[in-house]
Amino acid sequence: MLKKNQIRDMFEDKTILITGGLGSIGSEIVKQVLNYCPKEVRVLDNRETELFYFKRKFEKVHNMSFLFGDVRDMDRLIELTNDVDIIFHAAAMKHVILCEYNPFEAIKTNVIGTQNIIKCALDNKVEKVILISTDKAVNPTNVMGATKLLAERLVSAACYYNRGPSKFGVVRFGNVLATRGSVLEVWQTQLNEGKKITVTNPEMTRFFMDVEESVKLIFQAAYYAENGEVFILKMPSVKIGVLAEAFLEVMGYPPDHFEIVGMRIGEKMHEELISKNESDLLLESEDLFVRLPIIFSEYTEYIKTNEYLRFVKLGFKKASVSGFSSNNDEYLLSKDQIKNVLKKMLKPEID
Repeated sequence: MLKKNQIRDMFEDKTILITGGLGSIGSEIVKQVLNYCPKEVRVLDNRETELFYFKRKFEKVHNMSFLFGDVRDMDRLIELTNDVDIIFHAAAMKHVILCEYNPFEAIKTNVIGTQNIIKCALDNKVEKVILISTDKAVNPTNVMGATKLLAERLVSAACYYNRGPSKFGVVRFGNVLATRGSVLEVWQTQLNEGKKITVTNPEMTRFFMDVEESVKLIFQAAYYAENGEVFILKMPSVKIGVLAEAFLEVMGYPPDHFEIVGMRIGEKMHEELISKNESDLLLESEDLFVRLPIIFSEYTEYIKTNEYLRFVKLGFKKASVSGFSSNNDEYLLSKDQIKNVLKKMLKPEID
């Protein structure tokens, strides 16, 4: 994990743009970046009313800009990325089912939006761009995952077009607990309405992580990123059935207070953070895996050699795994472990 002085060196006196800045990840990035004396934090989102209330929340913070706009709008992005040092690109369509029924829109946001960010970063000589990606980009079976895979590849290929100072990287991780639209929020709403919670399949597994910890690791990846590497956060996983039982017990309900509704279109039984075909380019540290850039022809040996040596000097080593799936017993949390996590996260509701 990075030390605070290293993070401060990265952000101090810098102008930082967070796209999707009102989302669960984006807003946590905003909150944590402010601890390190940035010159300016620009919060970009396309939700006017929520942007208004977010601005009121930070009305005493004078180095923030609250910007209405969309990553689909190239002209707007050109304005907003002027004089920016670092971009955290968290804006995305992220709900699997909505992307399935609105694939054209998912492409416009997740793919074209990312392309627009890259172009503007290159034109405005942005120092660093970090894309926030998802485990659903690995061997995708749905529109959302496919668009995020394309977004990852666009960022990793940005070095082809880069003749300036800009550096690029991707952070890939699974579900973040208690974020907006997450299963815990859905279950909480169902309980508040006097209903049983719904479970798609008790044997389904998912990666989960705390939002605050995930952003700390995003900063770690941002510190290391240069040539479009993909940083994969090491995350524990849970069985959805065990998570449901733990959640119900923590909330004071019997553990069988749920109903099974079946899997939805586009869903997998198990998620993967790493595909087997990435193993040749995979290194690891205590907290992270890093997949070196996938590039071609005359650049291949240069990148594989120099990138490998750079990360070895940073303390990384050849990864010992050939894949990273959520149904691996080594990563699955027990019910007691899940309950301990939930008690910390749901304390206001419990009290």
